[in-house]
Amino acid sequence: MASEADVIAATREWVEKAVIGLNLCPFARSVWVKNQVRIVVSTARHVDGLLDDLDRELDLLASTPAEEIDTTLLVHPTLFPDFLTFNDFLDIADEVVAEHDLEGVIQVASFHPDYQFEGTEPDDISNFTNRSPFPTLHLLREDSIERAVATDAGNADEIVERNIETLRRLGLAGWQALWAKR
Repeated sequence: MASEADVIAATREWVEKAVIGLNLCPFARSVWVKNQVRIVVSTARHVDGLLDDLDRELDLLASTPAEEIDTTLLVHPTLFPDFLTFNDFLDIADEVVAEHDLEGVIQVASFHPDYQFEGTEPDDISNFTNRSPFPTLHLLREDSIERAVATDAGNADEIVERNIETLRRLGLAGWQALWAKR
């Protein structure tokens, strides 16, 4: 198992090279440079422990001004090696958001090393828009998303299509070159 420092370093590299570097999330750069992105590594040994971590992170995000923490990446390096199991867990994560009365306030986006959109083949380059080094729950403030979309980012569907087109232009070889150690 990778150390917490290694997990954070790999996640930071992914955010910087892919999410920001390829502009997969047009709102990420501004919160990243202001140190408003919290990266938390869960070491829970079971789903119940991860749910406890999710509870804590939702409470913290909801009670902390966006100027301090705008978004949280809750990373678990070992609990969900299988994407479909992780994908099923997202329903539970959404239920936890509802239990905290945070629907419409915070939403959960997901990233996984083997992310696969429905109707695509595993090696389809479009899947790489949501591929991260480790299974990750991204806790986002909905008002921050709305502000960012209103400024200049376009709507969510346009962003998804633009990301897929970016990765198609890059291709698998370009994606692999992005991660080649220099």
